[in-house]
Amino acid sequence: MITGSPQMTWCPPFWTLPISTASRYGSHGAFYRYKNSMGKSLPLFYIYDSYLTSPEAWAHLLTPNGPHSIRNTPYDGVFIALLVEEGHTHDILAAGFDGMYTYFASNGFSFGSSHQNWKAVKNFCDANNLMFIPSVGPGYIDTSIRPWNNHNTRNRVNGKYYETALQAALTVRPEIVSITSFNEWHEGTQIEKAIPKKTPTRLYLDYLPHQPSLYLELTRRWAEHFIKEKEQWLM
Repeated sequence: MITGSPQMTWCPPFWTLPISTASRYGSHGAFYRYKNSMGKSLPLFYIYDSYLTSPEAWAHLLTPNGPHSIRNTPYDGVFIALLVEEGHTHDILAAGFDGMYTYFASNGFSFGSSHQNWKAVKNFCDANNLMFIPSVGPGYIDTSIRPWNNHNTRNRVNGKYYETALQAALTVRPEIVSITSFNEWHEGTQIEKAIPKKTPTRLYLDYLPHQPSLYLELTRRWAEHFIKEKEQWLM
């Protein structure tokens, strides 16, 4: 994660159990907290595949008057749901989430991951006091594990795909941009250093003719640009 305000984060591709996580690690200095609209500094959780649980069930936990509400308890947090389909925007609102993120790195794969929809989603979130966290990626190729999914492959174009996604994200003026991903090599979305490597079963894609740190350098550059842009938005 790149600290400062605004933030860029890498979102984990799994559901983190908030109660046990907060209980075990909540007092640690490295445990990430986000200051919400009420000025409270709370743990931030990305909840992958949140739509598999009904809005009614989530509302029991995430709305202030829910029968098992964790709001204003030691287990409160900033809970960010996964936006896949357009209709999920209203489900996320009804469920009591604090915002939504798009996760997928393949532009056009889903409603949420399509850059052209981000302005409308941001407008919905602004109107309903929700955070919108667009997710950007450097490219996408998962045919080594999903041979049938070639139509969702997105070429990196030597960093241009990543920069196009970052520009689309900043255009809607979000508080946070998440990055998919740091090291998910099996889906071709990694931004960590890469050198040419081949095993008997897999060819790992590298960044040649660029340096192994190309995407880390791009991330740093855009994070700095993001901070400067945010300063202008607040003027």
